[in-house]
Amino acid sequence: MTAGKAQGIDLGEPVREAESFDEAAVDTWLKARHPELIGSPEVTQFTGGASNWTYRLAYSNGDYILRRPPLGTKAKSAHNMEREFRIQQALKPQFSPIPPMVDYCSDTSFIGTDFYVMERIAGIIPRKNFPRPVTLAENQVHRLCENMLDTLIQLHQVDIEAANLAHLGKGSGFVARQVTGWNQRYQQSRTWNVPRATRLMHWLEDHMPSQESLCMTHNDFRFDNLILDPKDPTNILAVLDWELATIGDPLMEVGNMLAYWVQADDDRIARATRRQPTHLKGMLTRQQVIDYYCDKTGQDHVDMTFYEVFGLFRLSVIAQQIYYRYYHKQTRNPAFKNFWFVVRYLQWRANRRIKQGAR
Repeated sequence: MTAGKAQGIDLGEPVREAESFDEAAVDTWLKARHPELIGSPEVTQFTGGASNWTYRLAYSNGDYILRRPPLGTKAKSAHNMEREFRIQQALKPQFSPIPPMVDYCSDTSFIGTDFYVMERIAGIIPRKNFPRPVTLAENQVHRLCENMLDTLIQLHQVDIEAANLAHLGKGSGFVARQVTGWNQRYQQSRTWNVPRATRLMHWLEDHMPSQESLCMTHNDFRFDNLILDPKDPTNILAVLDWELATIGDPLMEVGNMLAYWVQADDDRIARATRRQPTHLKGMLTRQQVIDYYCDKTGQDHVDMTFYEVFGLFRLSVIAQQIYYRYYHKQTRNPAFKNFWFVVRYLQWRANRRIKQGAR
């Protein structure tokens, strides 16, 4: 076992044949900008994500990550490589847990699409479960959970003007644009085996909050988009996957995050679809997450019903967009075969949350 694996560090897997690229072409492009690189890179693929494709380029004297969009993209705005690269580049001086950006390639002749390269930060990515070598005590899990939320709060407090990112915002009406946009995405990617969701979409349109605030948001903030320090897994080294980042409403971000938050006492289906270790002893519950965030940001208790319902519906749309690609044979990843069922379940949870109302 290599030292990295012994520490629980994800080193990647062999590249899936259907998701391979011209490694020699990328090597030529990268060395033209960084001639100090030696030899050819060892290329592996990180298979935990379901959106943009991510690869490791391991040189003898340099370690990099390549990000590219998938084939058969439905929502191209969600796979804008240059935008993702520029946002991280601009945020880095104010928000340190971002990998250093290396270069962006707009020339699609190399691998058939644009892509960007960043430095690799070696660490632990907490996916469905922690890697086997990594064991956290209950108090460590609790500390990690609070550190995660503190990192989110730190992002929400970034000075947008100083970071030269004000252009990302479209002004007031963010919540309405999100509801309209995700409703449309669902309708455009719907297949025969998932609900029409007409009543749910109308509920979201009719129950948008009257007030909103705007700040820098990641828009996909969760544990499996974090890199943890192998020496102290409660310490967050980096936040990954900035493709959906924008100037948005912070409570919408919290609602989106909670859609992924599966507790130990959730139902069997939720536990079966869990993608991050939020079930561990020491983790906050969804309500405790809300209370912690509101307390730290100086807000009175907020009725999060709308935000949680939207988060669940939005996640169902993301799952459906992924399933749409699988259904139309634009990806062969077998992990996506039953995503239609996940879509149905998430919408059932959203409707149940509506019935529960304020809590």
